[in-house]
Amino acid sequence: MPTPATLALFAAATLALLVVPGPAVVYIVTRSVAQGRTAGLVSVLGVHAGSLVHVGAAALGISALLAASATAFTIVKYLGAAYLVCLGVRKLIRRSEDDSPEVAAASRSRLFGEGFVVNVLNPKTAIFFLAFLPQFADPARGPVAAQIVLLGVIWIVLGMASDGTYAVLASALAGRLRSSVRARRRLDVGSGVVYLGLGAVAAFASEGSKRL
Repeated sequence: MPTPATLALFAAATLALLVVPGPAVVYIVTRSVAQGRTAGLVSVLGVHAGSLVHVGAAALGISALLAASATAFTIVKYLGAAYLVCLGVRKLIRRSEDDSPEVAAASRSRLFGEGFVVNVLNPKTAIFFLAFLPQFADPARGPVAAQIVLLGVIWIVLGMASDGTYAVLASALAGRLRSSVRARRRLDVGSGVVYLGLGAVAAFASEGSKRL
């Protein structure tokens, strides 16, 4: 297993990366503002259930295959981009039944499921686990797969703490926004544009630009 010093260095590097908002954070903040803290935290759970898929893939070497195959990378990249664009379009065309003071809330299972899909279809996350985790694994200290699983679990725990903080802060600052029909519509438009932008970046960015 990695030494305590290696684990501490990994934790510090992970936190530095996690504080930079990506598609998952945008999703979590959007849900927290629209539906409150519980919705945001359920979204966090969904996102990091998706992280478990990437940890398992990295441990089994599937992420290495993904990075080595241009076709596989392209398929995952465009699936992720398409989903983000879909979320953006849905936000932009959503009508204001909105004239009512309450936003139609998504169920917890839907919040969890959408968070899961957002992260599973994020190629940056797959490449992160491929490029970042192995740097902290030492074959001389035991099975590499087990070390990657340990590092992945640490990443998920820190990610839940970081994303949970985003969810709590977003919901705390958004109470007045949720009570305003006009503000909610502006939030939908703003988040829709962000999702579309993220989808465009994911679709057109080169593989090299996605290296961490």
